[in-house]
Amino acid sequence: MVSEFLGQLTLNFGSSEPTYPTVVPVPDFDPDKDAARIETAIKTKGVDEQTIIQVLTKRTYGQRREIAFAYEKRAKKDMISALKGALSGSLETVILGLMKSTAQYDASEIKASIKGLGTDEESLIEILCSRSNAELIEIKKVYKELFKKDLEKDVAGDTSGEFAKLLIALVQAKIDCCVISFSQALYEAGVKRKGTDVKTWITIFTERSIPHLQKVFERYKSYSPYDMQESIRKEVKGDLEKSFLTLVQCFENKQLYFASKLNDAMKSKGAKEKVVTRIIVSRCEVDLKKIRTEFKAQFGKSLYQTIIEHTKGDYQKVLLGLCAGDD
Repeated sequence: MVSEFLGQLTLNFGSSEPTYPTVVPVPDFDPDKDAARIETAIKTKGVDEQTIIQVLTKRTYGQRREIAFAYEKRAKKDMISALKGALSGSLETVILGLMKSTAQYDASEIKASIKGLGTDEESLIEILCSRSNAELIEIKKVYKELFKKDLEKDVAGDTSGEFAKLLIALVQAKIDCCVISFSQALYEAGVKRKGTDVKTWITIFTERSIPHLQKVFERYKSYSPYDMQESIRKEVKGDLEKSFLTLVQCFENKQLYFASKLNDAMKSKGAKEKVVTRIIVSRCEVDLKKIRTEFKAQFGKSLYQTIIEHTKGDYQKVLLGLCAGDD
């Protein structure tokens, strides 16, 4: 029942990267009290969505998990199934997303992007190119637990060419190798020669630490007339170009990358809800607070106000709850 989505709690994936969450553990937490509030909200005629939003957006995954166990004990039914039955549309999507750990949510989003006809390359690129090695290792483990399949094999079976090679190399989450000068190797494999040596680029992009790659890109400018992003645009096209650009943007400033994705998604006609939901849900316990800061600095308007402008109803309320503040 509850165990379908609620695996072992993993905070920050064992990563040493600092976190800037908007959703933090609530003090004086009482899972039984919260479970009773959720049960009443679900039973209320017409469903009390406001209470469900208030409770679940202000609790961490670990706390939501405790609420779910308390709910099952009390109501003799699975809280996730009860929420599914009570909610619908965008609100249901967000709330069910919150009932998964960050790694479970990412694994489920990857699975959704490669099952059925046609691959959702945009989602695959966003997730696989923006997660750290530690996060990818956790996602792989959880993917296997949830779907009884290897993430690497599923990605390989659903993509092709150099794009597939890059994603597979990322999924392998290799440990950082020794530091030598790769800036010249990047230049010689790309701009300097006719026809890019994509294999060398993939190796360098997927086997180095972020601080090291930041230095490599800086040094790269002394070899090449173009910066790394310009070089990528000149040398490769399609999904491979998007993937390399995402990697560089995340190496340079991951939170600015997510802020830009949110801005683009909300500016598009009828807000690209899928993208907005995925970023807000997957980053609220990781770095959404810093994404908010980058958003305001880059676009001159707070993420909170932008959500108000471009969304409505319960979907707006649940996003604002997770955004947790107007900068």
